[in-house]
Amino acid sequence: MTGPALPASMRAAVLSADGVLAVESIPVPRPRAGEALIRVDAVGVCHTDLHVLKNEVGFPKPCVLGHEVSGTVVALGEQAPSGAEGDPAALVALGERVVGGFIMPCTRCDACRAGRDDLCENFFAQNRLNGTLYDGETRLHRSDGTPLAMYSMAALAEYCVSPVSALTALPESLRSDTAAILGCAAMTAYGAVARAAGLLPGQTVAVVATGGVGTGVVQIARALGASRVIAVDVSDDKLALASQLGATDIVNAREADPVAAVRALTGGRGVDVAFEALGHPQTFEQASRMLADGGALVAIGIAAGAATAAVEITPLVRRSQRIIGSYGARTRVDLPAVVELARRDGFDLEQAVTRRYRLEEVAVDFEDLAAGRILGRAIIVMA
Repeated sequence: MTGPALPASMRAAVLSADGVLAVESIPVPRPRAGEALIRVDAVGVCHTDLHVLKNEVGFPKPCVLGHEVSGTVVALGEQAPSGAEGDPAALVALGERVVGGFIMPCTRCDACRAGRDDLCENFFAQNRLNGTLYDGETRLHRSDGTPLAMYSMAALAEYCVSPVSALTALPESLRSDTAAILGCAAMTAYGAVARAAGLLPGQTVAVVATGGVGTGVVQIARALGASRVIAVDVSDDKLALASQLGATDIVNAREADPVAAVRALTGGRGVDVAFEALGHPQTFEQASRMLADGGALVAIGIAAGAATAAVEITPLVRRSQRIIGSYGARTRVDLPAVVELARRDGFDLEQAVTRRYRLEEVAVDFEDLAAGRILGRAIIVMA
């Protein structure tokens, strides 16, 4: 099922086998059963993409990155299902504006049937390992037929294909460009705060590293009732943005011992939840030492390679503390919840998105991201 006639080719940012990122003209893909073709409005740029670009996270190449997207559904595959057991969150219509979650649940594996989209077996085995969708094939090719691996829906292009199970409709009140970050930065933050931490109103939190995901955690923690949100970073500019987005206190880790500072701010007690959003051994260890008795460290940041962190065992045991990994969220229920939160002004998209780039500037965008020059989240706009 298609709308207006589609072009034969499109622009896409292709990461070549030798690690060069460049915009190419490639054929427009076509969706298959259970999938939608999206005309992309905007793509959020995430550190996980940067890890792939720098070979710090293994992924097949050549490929197209981009895993948080907003746009319009312009074609649907035949007999597109509505998701597992008729899940209404997965329904999309031709011509509808949508946002796509980076975890694209297959709806069929044991994890998906149990409602754990974040553990979808086929997503990790097929997409993250092989760069394909769930029939074992990519939807992207160069003009000469060379297959291009897809990182999630491969949204750094004018069109992309996503399973409908990963899509949620956007209300008219939300701009389509800034809404792109709901599919990863906001959804990942929501999964960490609402799911992994199970944050209760009145609890205190520390957010270690306030980039795109970290500032999302700040916003969602405040929206879900945290009484104190302490933002920790090494950049005054990032901390200033965190304050604007709801942090009650800030700690510059270049100027003070962040563990001592967080404990001082909480009267020596520590925080109920510490969120680590960088994936760096030093910040991971620091976050673990910020916890109050019975507190939880929620690890969000993806580390480079096989990085490890040292955590002192005895305090963890004696004080009944917990370490919890959190990767994204449960797309079919949590992405609609995040969209609704943004609709009710509980997540400020306009302040969270601080830079815009054109697709032709994609390499510059990643250079700025690597250099720490981007506050909050940057997006690439197609128009």
